[in-house]
Amino acid sequence: MSDCYLGIDVGTGSARAGVFDHGGNLLASAATDITLWREPGDIVEQSGNDIWRAVCTSVREAMAAAGIAPEAIRGIGCDATCSLVVLGADGVPLPVSNAGDTERNVIVWMDHRAVAQARRINATTEKVLAYVGGAISPEMETPKLLWLAEHMPHTFAGAWQFMDLTDFLTWKATDSLVRSTCTVTCKWTYLAHEQRWDDGYFRAVGLGMLADEGFRRIGTEIVPGGTPLGRGLTARAANALGLAPGTPVAAGLIDAHAGGIGTVGARGGVGTLLSRMAYVFGTSACTMASTTEPAFVPGVWGPYYDSMVPGLWLSEGGQSAAGAAIDHLLRMHAAAAQTLDDAMRAGLGPSAWLSAEAARRGGAPAVPALVGGLHVVPEFLGNRAPFADSDARGLIAGLDMDNGPDSLLGLYLAGMCGLGYGARQIVRTLRQQNVPIDTIVISGGAGRQPLVRQLLADATGVAVATSTSTEPVLLGAAILGAVAAGGYPDTASAMAAMSEIGTVYQPDPTTAAWHQKRFQAFERLQAVGRAIRDDR
Repeated sequence: MSDCYLGIDVGTGSARAGVFDHGGNLLASAATDITLWREPGDIVEQSGNDIWRAVCTSVREAMAAAGIAPEAIRGIGCDATCSLVVLGADGVPLPVSNAGDTERNVIVWMDHRAVAQARRINATTEKVLAYVGGAISPEMETPKLLWLAEHMPHTFAGAWQFMDLTDFLTWKATDSLVRSTCTVTCKWTYLAHEQRWDDGYFRAVGLGMLADEGFRRIGTEIVPGGTPLGRGLTARAANALGLAPGTPVAAGLIDAHAGGIGTVGARGGVGTLLSRMAYVFGTSACTMASTTEPAFVPGVWGPYYDSMVPGLWLSEGGQSAAGAAIDHLLRMHAAAAQTLDDAMRAGLGPSAWLSAEAARRGGAPAVPALVGGLHVVPEFLGNRAPFADSDARGLIAGLDMDNGPDSLLGLYLAGMCGLGYGARQIVRTLRQQNVPIDTIVISGGAGRQPLVRQLLADATGVAVATSTSTEPVLLGAAILGAVAAGGYPDTASAMAAMSEIGTVYQPDPTTAAWHQKRFQAFERLQAVGRAIRDDR
């Protein structure tokens, strides 16, 4: 067996592992569910121990399915959601809420408990905020750290390390406390282009104790994704994963950024690395665009240096709820139970079943008739970009008394169009700041259906390309492992060698006028939502 590489991806609901050959072909993959706890007050938590167990199970299952020896794995790459892991002395988990469960030591990315802290941080107008689109999000780590300092002072004081989930995984694998440039730059306000933390920012927002400590609890050695860590896989981790000790382990990335690595630099197709925008469509949606010079885009996170492709700047946007927004939308409808039964009989999830049903009824050209007068702004968890408005909420217009399956299908398609119009706003905002997007490269589990891809092209007016890989996020993680192992000299060359553009969906000109009218209505509804909120 030639050299192989292992990609590990931890999403919101599962941990996955994929084995790839030197050319980026997937040999086998496996997934294991992870537990999610929800509490009142927008609290969402996980367990670091549970996540690591799921990672080990997935790796062993993927290796068994691939039928290769542990020594065939030449490098390992990891990615994960941008969730905050809190560890006490000797790496024991510490509780992060009043639930008091020490196993629950992860504040999940989608947890919005720190909205008030984010508002106060933004009121400081510190210069570092220019590098997060002008306003920090409660999804990021410093508002969450401030919440812990104020609401869980014993946990905060007793913490040995605060880690992004990706860095937790590489620490478990290697014992290295080195952090990824991606995690700390994109979510912790590290200034990668200056290779420093901003002491003044931490003191201004109420986290001066971290600066006083020299930032030892949040990272003092920071390297780009793909950099080999420590001495590779420790004997303890190798035994848990069923791999060989010493196998190189790469500094990782946030999951969406791994999706970017697995798609935007692919060979062939349309666009280039500098004109493609990654659209990673899962529970949330993340967009990534790379530039040679920093682009300050209002409401779009960044610019971040070295945080996805080394040597380039990154502008990151997206939607706080995407796949999760559609699931929430469907659950509210009276026909949801019937549709779930139909989907289960077909071996599909509800969204995939509805997408297939819409395709059966004529596909994207039939969407105007299927949607009718329904309009959806699916911002149930706020607007991540381009408005950086965590208080935004979902809006539905045009409902009638119909509660049958056809009504649910129309609501689903209207919600999908709403996500497309949100992406259209992000593309427009990027272009206004001279970021020349001409192609969207889609990845993520919620974007697998051909109808979804065509709708995204039609709603944005931009060509949508796919990867030939069925697992582009896992592939992105494996690419990091290939670079760490020396299989390729750098990330850019590994991207071109291991990933390839597949099908390209061009916008349908016959529906362009309809989508333009709908987009205008979408923006009017957003404005009404803001006005209503301001009148409270």
